[in-house]
Amino acid sequence: MNIINTLNLWDTNLFLFINGIHASFFDGIMFAISAKLTWVPLYIAALYVVIKKWKRESVWVILALVLCIVIADQVSSGFIKHAVQRLRPSHAEDLKGMVHLVKGYGGGMFGFVSSHAANSFGFALLSSILFKNRKYTFVIFGWAALLSYSRVYLGVHYPGDIFGGMIVGVLAAMICFFAIKKLRPSILKLQNNISQAEPTNTFIPILVLGLSFLGIIIYSLFVF
Repeated sequence: MNIINTLNLWDTNLFLFINGIHASFFDGIMFAISAKLTWVPLYIAALYVVIKKWKRESVWVILALVLCIVIADQVSSGFIKHAVQRLRPSHAEDLKGMVHLVKGYGGGMFGFVSSHAANSFGFALLSSILFKNRKYTFVIFGWAALLSYSRVYLGVHYPGDIFGGMIVGVLAAMICFFAIKKLRPSILKLQNNISQAEPTNTFIPILVLGLSFLGIIIYSLFVF
C-alpha cells in the first residue's frame, strides 16, 4: 500500500468516525451553519468595522478581503477540485449507506479541497491580522473551525478536504496581506495609529455571531 492509499484510508476512517457522531437536534444546526447566506450579517458587521476604522482608506481593505475570498474560492472550487477530482464521501460508491446525510444534501461531485474551509479560514486570518483584536481572533477562528466541521458532519467532505482548504485559505490571506503591505503601506500605518488611539469596534461582529448562533438554534428547534 503506497502513501497516498494509506492517507486516504486514514482520512476515510476519520471521516466515518466524525460523521458517525450525530443527533437529529444537531442536524438542523449544522445544516444552517453550513449555509453561506447564514453569515451575511457577519460580513456586513466586519465591513462596518473596516469603514469605522479606516474611513476613506476602507475601500482598499474591503477590496483585500473580497479578493482573499475570491482567490480562496476560485483556487479551491475552480481549479483544485477539477484537477484532483476526488469524489465527495456523499458520492463515493464504497461508502454508500455508511454516510450520514442531512435532508439528502450531498453537494457537488468533487470535494478536494473544501471551498467553505478555504473561504472561512482566509477571511478569518486576514480580518484578524487587520483588526488586531485578541477576542475577535479567538472567536472568528472558532467560527471558521465550526463551519468547516459542519461540512464533515453533513457528509460532504473528508477531514483531508478541510485541511487542504485551510491551507488554501491561509495562503490567500497571506497573499492579500503582503499585497497591502507592498502596495498600500499607509493602511498598516493608519492601523497602528488607530489601535493605539482607541479600542476597535470588533465587539460588533462578535455580537452578530452570537445572535446568528441564537437564530440557528431557534431555527433548528422550531423550523428545521
